[in-house]
Amino acid sequence: MDISARVDYAVRAMLILAEADAEGSGPISVDTLATRQELPRKFLEAIFADLRRSDLVLSRRGARGGYVLGRPRGEISVGDIFRSVDGPLAEVRGLRPHETEYQGVATHLPSLWVAVRASLREVLDETSIEDLRTGDLPDRVRQLLSAPDAWRNR
Repeated sequence: MDISARVDYAVRAMLILAEADAEGSGPISVDTLATRQELPRKFLEAIFADLRRSDLVLSRRGARGGYVLGRPRGEISVGDIFRSVDGPLAEVRGLRPHETEYQGVATHLPSLWVAVRASLREVLDETSIEDLRTGDLPDRVRQLLSAPDAWRNR
């Protein structure tokens, strides 16, 4: 799985908004978001347009304006952010996994693609931006992280 820069930047920026929400510090400007995580400002503006269309963030105008979370931080999943900026969690040649169909020896391959999507959902949709901010990750995510080879490249 390739996690795009868009997803990485969006999650990092959303963590800043979640932190601001937890502290009650109000809206955060794109400039501040870009500076805090060393993100490209123009790219971040495009990402926030997607997040705004998905109602994950709200913009506030004015001298003290900026962005705030569009929903409570415990109700925004990492999967929501991923889909907002990059589309579906899993695609196979532009198709959803359940839409694929193969002949012969590859007949059962769609089942594997659907299982891959389900595993992504299990991790990304069950982990809120608040879970990530506090490090209090869901049990299943912690189990996966504690697997002997979880942190090794293969």
